[in-house]
Amino acid sequence: MSDDLLDLNLIDIAGLIRKRKVSAVEVTKACIERIARVQPIINCYIRVEADQALRAAKRADAALAKGKALGPLHGVPLAHKDMFYRKGEPTTCGSEIRRKYVADTDCTALKRLLDAGSLYLGGLNMAEFAIGPTGHNQHHGHCRNPWNPDHVTGGSSSGSGSAVAARTVYGALGSDTGGSVRLPATMNGCVGMKPTTGLVSRHGAMPLSFSLDTIGPLTRSVRDNARLLKLTAGHDPLDLTSSTAKPPNFEAGLNKGVKGLRIGIPKSYFFDVASDEVRALYDEALDLLRRQGAKLIEVDLPDMVRLTHMSNLVLASEGAATHARWLVEQPSDYQEQVRIRLDTGLFVPAVAYIQALNARGMLLEEFCTTALAKADVIATPGMPFAVPRVDETDVGGSPALADMVARISWCTRVANYLGTPALAVPCGFTANRLPTAVQFMGRPFSEPLLYQVGAALERACGFREHRPPII
Repeated sequence: MSDDLLDLNLIDIAGLIRKRKVSAVEVTKACIERIARVQPIINCYIRVEADQALRAAKRADAALAKGKALGPLHGVPLAHKDMFYRKGEPTTCGSEIRRKYVADTDCTALKRLLDAGSLYLGGLNMAEFAIGPTGHNQHHGHCRNPWNPDHVTGGSSSGSGSAVAARTVYGALGSDTGGSVRLPATMNGCVGMKPTTGLVSRHGAMPLSFSLDTIGPLTRSVRDNARLLKLTAGHDPLDLTSSTAKPPNFEAGLNKGVKGLRIGIPKSYFFDVASDEVRALYDEALDLLRRQGAKLIEVDLPDMVRLTHMSNLVLASEGAATHARWLVEQPSDYQEQVRIRLDTGLFVPAVAYIQALNARGMLLEEFCTTALAKADVIATPGMPFAVPRVDETDVGGSPALADMVARISWCTRVANYLGTPALAVPCGFTANRLPTAVQFMGRPFSEPLLYQVGAALERACGFREHRPPII
């Protein structure tokens, strides 16, 4: 029975709890039992708050018994990347430096999910301080892929992707500064949204790069993802960079299909380092959309190498500024991969950083008037090649580090620099039997359209029928 409950998606389990066909306690116990089985293998949690979650589940059931619903996620267990603060509670940020840190504020995005009735089941593993595309973490142990624990999960929201894919929880928040939601979604077979910058408040989330950071959901279905974004989006007076525009209805187009929509196929860059099998799976996925009436159109791109370079300048500069004091006072408390990447930002000229910031608006306009001139959305691979193994990506601070980071995040960094939304949706398996995905990119605040296209692909490819072998 417990495994059957865990196979349901977030919206379905919320409906069953609300109708009192299953209790929040039953669902929470099922999650806790699954965690006990898989955590020793995939290490997706830094901290499991089982007792607290069970007490909250009992309160949720008692409230329902009195006819009081707490919100659309009443009694649904979620877990989140361990970088979203809860006042008076521990938050490690995946680090040694903050291993004993207790937050003095609440993360707005997380609080909105709790106010919607969700339960907090634990803090999920992550790359240290959200820096790293693989999920390696020497302080809390590497997170592992539930499809094959010898392989990486993607980062930096490694635990969010792994925990959701292993069906230990119904959804999770991650952060995305250069692909850190979309890469774990791609590698673990989840749906991951990097929203438009400013759509979701960043108040109370560990900062890395203040102009690139975003918060987005990882789920097992497109509809679940749209629902979590709906609950977290919207202006927050505690975050002056959050958008004041009213969020659209993210679920409005999920059943519309793609007939007549124009999907852009990039002529360059995104396939420069792509493997033949990833390109073949990408082509098959896009053909599924073509059969449903979508128009596939080749599109020109602006200078993507320049955009990526600008993204790297901004991330390095702002990351180094965020960590400047600790880099001086506690350098040995960073794992080597993280410290070296942060150190590089100390040597970026201020002129280069300011030029990268100033060029952003012009380059966003150029992207929209070239790549999106004749297309409604752009489709790219989620990652250019099959999910690599843990051992082959554990390169420390060697010269191979920069190349590894660049290749893994080849398709994702541009969206953060431009501030545009991007959605990763599973589309099949590579020869090593691990997932891969298509990434859909659009204009700012085009999330409903991305979900519309993503839902059509999800229905056509049938990926959700598959379950990781670890289950």
